[in-house]
This record gives sequence, structure tokens and C-alpha cells, in this order.
Amino acid sequence: MDRMNVAEYLQRIGYKGPFQKADLETLNHIHKLHIDSIPFENLSIHCGEKITMDLAVIYDKIIRKNRGGWCCENNYLFSWVLKELGYNNTILGARVFNNLLNQFNPMESHFINKVDIDGVSYIADVSFGVSGQIWQPLELTADKDQPQMPGVYRLIKADGMWVLQKTSRRQIIPNEAFAKSDLLNKSITKKIYGFTLAPRQPEHFMENIQFLQTSPASLFVQKSICSQQTPTGFRALIGWTYTEVTYNYEEGADLFNIENIPNEEVETVLKDKFNLLLEKRLVPLNNRAAYTL
Repeated sequence: MDRMNVAEYLQRIGYKGPFQKADLETLNHIHKLHIDSIPFENLSIHCGEKITMDLAVIYDKIIRKNRGGWCCENNYLFSWVLKELGYNNTILGARVFNNLLNQFNPMESHFINKVDIDGVSYIADVSFGVSGQIWQPLELTADKDQPQMPGVYRLIKADGMWVLQKTSRRQIIPNEAFAKSDLLNKSITKKIYGFTLAPRQPEHFMENIQFLQTSPASLFVQKSICSQQTPTGFRALIGWTYTEVTYNYEEGADLFNIENIPNEEVETVLKDKFNLLLEKRLVPLNNRAAYTL
């Protein structure tokens, strides 16, 4: 922990100005810089690396080795950053909605942060990835439309949980080979995850992350995933399928440019599009699982 320096994190995400105060404006700024600079990725699983809940290891991986991570890495690191900057934040656990089964997964596998500023609570989440990624923290208020570039988010109360929903635009898919891809969710309004306000500790996620990185039933074992937000949308590499999304390309429509790339070009795409250099050889994978762009 002595080697961890919040100034180094701010440099990693490209934060330029001096830090003034732990306010909402600054939170919005660092939240957006994080998702633009640090990918959501599970590539360690497909490189023979173990994912841990050791914060110093996570810091070294993301900050020093210029990698990304999945939610328990990115949002755990972000939780530490928030505390270092003087924010009042609480770790929460969320259950991701399974579109294939039309229900929430039973385990709280998703790590998020609740941040309290001047008597108002916000949900900060820098690591959901692809089209479900919020660009700015959401006010923890029921039934309030909160428009952002990706779409309109809202938090509702249902079945004893807070549920995050998103209303998207229709999809334009020029490559007809992917028009019926199982990576596409054509629903305009969809549930993303549900959570309670019960505080969690990092240890709460230990058993779940072991399952998620080892079980054949885990979508993270079934798919190698790397995604990163851009100024106009996001890009993603899932197995050998590369996608660039432009939000609101036409009025009320998002453009999904999707293509398969040769195996020998995977490392080049990771370097050129995500600024990632892996220490170990990646074995891409894209088996069918409950995961959509």
C-alpha cells in the first residue's frame, strides 16, 4: 500500500487540473476519464493469470502495467481513489440481469460504489463495460430519467432492490452477417443490474470472483472481453469479434460496426485500439453465453 499514489492514478487517467474539493463536478470528471482510459477486460483469465482482490496487485496491474480489469478490480481501485480524495463512499454488491434467463443472477458479482455528496447519494460504476456503462454517476433517486450519451438511465425500486434500467436507441448494423448475432440485445429498454444498499467489504466478492474466473458456467470463462468507452461511443473486442459503436449516429439510432478479425491480428487490435500490451499469450474465446454488447 505504501507504493500506491493517487497522483499516479490521476496521471494514468489523464486528469490535468489541480484537485480542488471532493464535489460532484470532480467526481463526474474522474469517472468519465477512468472509463475513457482504462478498459473493462477479463483477459487475465485467458492469459493464464489469476485475478485477485489484493488492492496493491490491482493497482500495479492497472496503473503500472497499463492494463484494465473487470468490476472487482476497476471499482475496487476507484473506491480507494475516492477515499484518498476525501469522498464518503460505500461499497455495494449488485446482481447482473441475465437476458437469456430473463432474471437477475443469484450472486452479487458486480462491485459498485455509492458516493454521498452534500446529502445526496450517487451510484458510481466505472467498470460495467460496453453499452451498459454509465458515463457519469447516477443520482440515487427512484423513477428519475437521467439522460447520458449512451441512453436514458433510471433507477427504480422493485422486488426489494434498486434496479438500474437503460433505454437505448435502435441499432444500425451495416454488416448483415451480424444482424442476428447473439451479441446484440435489440430491446430498447433493458435491465442492467439490481442492488440493495447493504454495505459490503471487498472480501464479500472473493468466492464469486473465484467462481467467475474458473467455472465453465461463467460467461467470463466462455468469452474473452475487452471494451473501452470513447468520446462518441465504445469499442469492444469479444473473442475475435471487434465492434465500434457510435451513439446517436442518426437521430434515434446507434451505429454498430462489427467484424471478425483474424487470430493473428488480435494483439495488434489490443495495442492499437485499447493501448494494451499483454505479458502472456492471449487465447481468445467467444462461446455462447449470456452477454451482449
